[in-house]
Amino acid sequence: MAHHKLVWFRNDLRTEDNHALYHACQNSADAGVIAVVAITPTQWQMQGEAKCRVEFWLANLKMLKQDLAALNIPLKIIRVATNRELPEQLLALVQQLNVSDLYFNREYPEYEQARDQQVEQLLLKKGVACHVSDSDLILPAGSVLNQQGQAYKVFTPFSKAWRQLYLQQPCAPLPSPVQLSKQNYVITGSDCMSERVPMDVGYGNQVGASWNNSLWPAGADHAHQLLQQFVHERSDNYKQLRDFPAQIATSSLSPYLSAGVLTTRQCIAAMQAYSEDPDWFYSQWITELIWREFYRHLLVAFPQMNRWQPFKPEVEAKISWQYDEKLFRAWCEGETGFAIVDAGMKQLLETGWMHNRVRMISASFLTKLLRQDWRLGARFFMQHLIDGDFASNLGGWQWSASVGADAAPYFRIFSPRRQTDRFDPQGAYISRWLPDELNRNLPAPVIDYAVERNRSIDEYKNSGVFR
Repeated sequence: MAHHKLVWFRNDLRTEDNHALYHACQNSADAGVIAVVAITPTQWQMQGEAKCRVEFWLANLKMLKQDLAALNIPLKIIRVATNRELPEQLLALVQQLNVSDLYFNREYPEYEQARDQQVEQLLLKKGVACHVSDSDLILPAGSVLNQQGQAYKVFTPFSKAWRQLYLQQPCAPLPSPVQLSKQNYVITGSDCMSERVPMDVGYGNQVGASWNNSLWPAGADHAHQLLQQFVHERSDNYKQLRDFPAQIATSSLSPYLSAGVLTTRQCIAAMQAYSEDPDWFYSQWITELIWREFYRHLLVAFPQMNRWQPFKPEVEAKISWQYDEKLFRAWCEGETGFAIVDAGMKQLLETGWMHNRVRMISASFLTKLLRQDWRLGARFFMQHLIDGDFASNLGGWQWSASVGADAAPYFRIFSPRRQTDRFDPQGAYISRWLPDELNRNLPAPVIDYAVERNRSIDEYKNSGVFR
């Protein structure tokens, strides 16, 4: 009986530039390759995954199944409540399928790493080899270090070093594996190829927006169409227009990157192939992609961040978070009386997405004006964002609260009015999400901006941490 190779998919729902899948398919003429994915609704709920993100993930899983079938690779779906039961379930599947090797791509949050280690340890005891690839990062965690051999704590020198290392060893995206010969995959008397991807897994009762297929169509083909469209039509003006939320100026690819339908390598390759900017590698959009890498490197180098601890605990120790439920709910519901903040929150609640500039304004408002704990905002975003990404979300919120790596200066507090004047001067974004703004039918401001700004700055300044 031939041995099989098993590829475990998680947030890497693609066949192209997928290192685990590619390596599993090498030299597999005599051994079939089977894919597996775990559906874990209780785990998703415990981790606060957004409903729209789960629905988008399932839709992309359905598309992945078709792409795998074209390669003659079946997809096996296992259901467990939480990750606690996952190692034993994978072991049972491995034994059932006569698997000799398990392949998967590394995930970087501490909790996911612990899950993967438990799986590896259990399977290795049973003689199953585990092959782990760094497919989500271009430069593996721990490979971008300063002259003292330590991880960077500030983004600008990290990005400079990252670019230098990339140019020394450019990483082209891997192609899709070649089609394998047809195998007779039969599992407990049923054809594995016919297994269906469920679209309803009992997660629909969660709060937040549902996935909007018209905004983010599922599948790698759509992701690459959007990528090429952005590079051709908008990348040249990205730096100038990216902060204007009413403009269609950003790539809107973050949901596809978050689900692993698209990779950073593929984004860079598209810029290299299609951009007319000779300095494309030093463009603002490439810098934004490097930020994504930076936050993943930080998770590994500074594991306390994974536990919702601030990168700069000495700063947070001096801050008195207010924990005012009424103020927090007003922010969550977009009822603060500050139009651009409320418009952003309404966009999030309705679509599961928010423009990045407005994310920064909203985060600054919650942490530095309402003086609510950044963790509350970070968790709320993860519960609602279709592109919810633990590393980037965590890093961004700590940056906004001035307790993170390369954090915003303590005195940088986004003024909602000034931000509106600069980035939504005609009110197009605000009127889109707050139609009552046209009739001035808005709630009264929940705070006096000038008073709270001065109070916040004084608290940071008097902490003795900043000089």
